Parts: sequence; C-alpha cells; structure tokens
Amino acid sequence: MSDLSDFEATLKHIIELGGEETATKWMENIEAEYGRAPLIFKRMAERPEVLISHLLYKSTVTGTSALEPKYVELISMAVGAALKCQHCTSYHLQAAAKKGATREEILEVILIAGLISNSSVLANAYRIFDEKMAKCIPCESAGVAP
Repeated sequence: MSDLSDFEATLKHIIELGGEETATKWMENIEAEYGRAPLIFKRMAERPEVLISHLLYKSTVTGTSALEPKYVELISMAVGAALKCQHCTSYHLQAAAKKGATREEILEVILIAGLISNSSVLANAYRIFDEKMAKCIPCESAGVAP
C-alpha cells in the first residue's frame, strides 16, 4: 500500500470478499511469495478479523516505508535475532535473501543485532546495579562498596 487510496481500495476489496475468503487468499499469497506462512499467521487465520487487521497494519507500515523491502526484511531479521525468536529470524532471513540481500549483508546485520542486543543487556544491568548499589545498606555493612 503506497497511499490512502490504495488502503481504501484494499478495505473495499475485503468487504466485497468477506473475512473468511480474504484471510484464505492472503494466506495463499503469503505462502506463494515466501514458500510458507509463519505459524502466527496460521493461528491468526483461525480468526480472520485478527489476521486481516494484523496484515493490514503490517502492509500499511511496510508498504508506505521509505525503506526498500530488502532493508525492511533485514531490520525484521535483526529484531527477531535480538528478541531470540528463532522462527522470526529464519523467516525474515529467507525473505531478505529473496528480496536481494547478500550473504555478507545478512551476516553484517546479525553482527549488529548481536552488538545492540549485548549493549542493551549491559546498559540495563549496569543501571540496575548503580541504582541498587547506591542504596545498598546491607552491602555497605558487608564491606561491598557500591
């Protein structure tokens, strides 16, 4: 979806087809494009209104993005990796490759995701450490300096 008129046309098409048929067709399109549909989409398809609203949101965000589809998939893969979602990482890695990402680009993104993920752990833990140790009376009495 590139603009409001595309979005409105999609909504009109959904209303014309109905929820069940729209969900079925969208699942078929996903499987045709990516070779498989993510499990979360399969479960959402059991409630077509959930799948449709999710995919409308997803397609609106990605379809109106200033980023090329390859980069959207690389970012999605990085987030999946950082969140330790094996299935997300696998799915978006394959999608990124299908959209033109090279082996080197994929490996670089994995390194960056790991770097940021590691930094997040350290930043969070050090802040908690500083906060708790600054007020740690039992630590002081035990001889552990904050």
